[in-house]
Amino acid sequence: MDGILVLEDGYFFIGRRFGSVSDNGGEVVFNTSLTGYQEILTDPSYAGQVVTLTYPHIGNYGVNPSDLESKQVQVAGLIVRDHADFPSNWRSEKTLGQWLAETETPGLCEVDTRALVLHLRDNGALRGVIRTLPDTAYDLPLAGHVASIDGETGAALTGLVQEAKDVLSMAGLDLASKVTCKAPYELGDPSARWHVAVMDLGVKTNIVRQLQLAGCRVTVVPAQTSAEDIMALSPHGLMLSNGPGDPEPVSYAIETIRSLLGRLPIFGICLGHQLLALACGARTYKLPFGHRGSNHPVRELNSARIEITAQNHGFAVDAGSLPGSGLMLTHLHLNDDTVAGLRHRKYQAFSVQFHPEASPGPHDSHHLFMRFIDEMERSTSRRRQEQP
Repeated sequence: MDGILVLEDGYFFIGRRFGSVSDNGGEVVFNTSLTGYQEILTDPSYAGQVVTLTYPHIGNYGVNPSDLESKQVQVAGLIVRDHADFPSNWRSEKTLGQWLAETETPGLCEVDTRALVLHLRDNGALRGVIRTLPDTAYDLPLAGHVASIDGETGAALTGLVQEAKDVLSMAGLDLASKVTCKAPYELGDPSARWHVAVMDLGVKTNIVRQLQLAGCRVTVVPAQTSAEDIMALSPHGLMLSNGPGDPEPVSYAIETIRSLLGRLPIFGICLGHQLLALACGARTYKLPFGHRGSNHPVRELNSARIEITAQNHGFAVDAGSLPGSGLMLTHLHLNDDTVAGLRHRKYQAFSVQFHPEASPGPHDSHHLFMRFIDEMERSTSRRRQEQP
C-alpha cells in the first residue's frame, strides 16, 4: 500500500497506486455504473474531478480506441476497489493501468470504496488529492482522520489536507471554456436532410453519433461562438451539449442561448439543460453529491412513462425558480424529485438533465433525438408557410 487519498475535511483512505504516479487532485465524486469505465474517464463532464467507481472490479475488459467519448482522459484521477490488470476481451488493446500511465492519470486501487462513497454521500462531494504515502507512514490504518495521527506522519498528512483545500472549488468554476473545441468542425454526410449546430460545452462523442444516426449533418462550434455566427451557419437546430463545472459562470453561452430563443429549435443536455434554464431566467444550485450513474429513474410527466437514465452532473435547476421563466417541468427525477427535464411554453426549446445518448447506460431515452428532428421539421414547415 503506497498511495493515499486525503480529503479537505481531514479524512484519508489508503490504497495502492496504479497508472501514473503523478500527483493530482480535484473534487472527489462517485459513479454507480456497472460498466463503461472508459467512457466515464473520457467524458469531458468529469474535468477537474477524481472519480470513485462503486462497482468493485474495474479494468477487466481493458481499453480500446472505439469507446472514447473524447480524445483524451478527462478525469483528475480514478479510485477503485479492485484493479483487474489482466483484461479478458477480444477488443482490448491495452490494460487500464497502461492507459492511465500513458495519459499521466493517477489511479488508486485497493481502497475501501464502500467507506469512501458512504462518506461522500453523507458529507457531499469533497476536494481531495492523490499522493504517494509519506516515508514515515508505515503503520497507518486503511482509513481514518488526520487528527488521530501524531508525529511527523501527522504533520505530513496535515499538509496534504491543506493541499486538498487549495484545490479549486467546483462552485463558481467555468470549465466549459477549458474543454470546448478551439475551432468549428463538421461531421456527417454533407447531403444529410438536417443540419445541426452543436455548442461544444464538453460534448460527448455519442451525442454527435446519435445526431448523425438520426440523419443530421453536424457542425460543432466552440462554446464562445456568438448567436450571429451560429445563425450564419444556417442550421435547422441548435444542440446544447453536456459539460463540466458550474453553469452560472458560463455567461457567454447563456447570452447566446437567450439571443437564439425563438430563432432555432433548441435541445439541451445536462449542462446545456442548465444553461437553457439560466437563459430563461431560472436559477441553478449545487447538489450535495450529484447524480452520477446509469440507473437513475426519471418520470416523463405528460405520459407518466418511467425511463432509466444515465446521469452525470453536480448542479441542478431550482424548481422554485421556474414560475415566470416561461419554462415548464417535463421530467422529474424519482430519487429526489429534482428537475430532470424542461420545455419552453412559447419557443421550440426543450432540455433534459440526463444523457439520452447514454454511453454508458440504457437506451430508454434515445427517442429524444427523434423528438428534436420533429421540432426541426415543424420549424422548417412553418417557415415555408410564412414565405410569400
